[in-house]
Amino acid sequence: MLRPATLDDLDNLVELENISFEIDGFSRRVFRYLITSAHAEMLVSVSGDKFCGYVVVLFHSGTSLARLYSLAVHPDCRQQGIGAKLLNAAEQLALDHACITLRLEVRTDNNNAIQLYRKLGYRQFGTYHDYYEDHMDALRFEKRLVQSRPDMARVPYYEQTLRFTCGPSALLMAMNALRPEMKPSRTQELRIWREATTIFMTSGHGGCGPYGLALSAWHRGFGVEIFVNDDSTLLVDTVRSEEKKEVMRVVQQDFLDELTSLNIDIQYRPLYVDEVQKKFNEGGIPLILISSYRMYNERNPHWVVVTGFDDKYIYVHDPFVDYETDRTRLDSINMPIRKTDFEHMARYGRSQQKAAIIISQRQ
Repeated sequence: MLRPATLDDLDNLVELENISFEIDGFSRRVFRYLITSAHAEMLVSVSGDKFCGYVVVLFHSGTSLARLYSLAVHPDCRQQGIGAKLLNAAEQLALDHACITLRLEVRTDNNNAIQLYRKLGYRQFGTYHDYYEDHMDALRFEKRLVQSRPDMARVPYYEQTLRFTCGPSALLMAMNALRPEMKPSRTQELRIWREATTIFMTSGHGGCGPYGLALSAWHRGFGVEIFVNDDSTLLVDTVRSEEKKEVMRVVQQDFLDELTSLNIDIQYRPLYVDEVQKKFNEGGIPLILISSYRMYNERNPHWVVVTGFDDKYIYVHDPFVDYETDRTRLDSINMPIRKTDFEHMARYGRSQQKAAIIISQRQ
């Protein structure tokens, strides 16, 4: 029988962990956290009084990726199909949380587990080197739980190198998708930031708004369409200093004056997901401003690149890799996000500002 784990299972979980894993095992404290965490689900397999196994699935806020965090079967219960049942149940948990992909890591010497994953349709897509406590590598596997195939653009991935350069990094990806010879580099990332920065933000260096990024793309020979939901000064909601706000207003007006001189049209209305998909299908590469709160619990403006669609999901390259939460570049590539969730993410600040840029080949 499979059922959700409870705190009454802690003794059995710790005992099973000690039997199953000589190193890298979970402590009682970790199990307690996983059982009570809002971002994890744990199931246990029991047969009468026998505690046979468990599985843990983690969910990342704002995305449709789930992670199989751990799976263990008691040695006395192996070769009975319990591992497969736990894995199938983990996949159903992921689907219940609107996740369409389940990912996992496994030791390279765990042949039984590797065979099970491959048998159940998981494919290897990467390797973590020196991942475990004894320096053993980990193989990365994933399985797409919903079999529809999205219409994906060939957008090469580029990871931002600084906390405040998501906009330039997103633009570099879009331009590289349209012109493969235009390879992204840190030099270009910083150059575009210097061209497009708002100078100030809440603290530290300024980010980049849609006007500066659009001009950077235009001066490199690309077509641009700009969509903002109103004509107010962007990104100032969380800035307290009036001096900083005034500088940001001056910078924005300078961008607007140049856009006007170049006859680049700005549409003062939101661009909804169905329209983004239409622009994408016409060959444009959309850059969308979102709030990072739903993904990283930080109230910062953040740029992502749209790479594909299917019936329920929009796929994006996120230039930011959150290494602090044990994520990698692969987790930021073609991230699936439910369209309904994306509508709520694609706005920033108390005034719910919205911004999008469509990058295209200039006619």
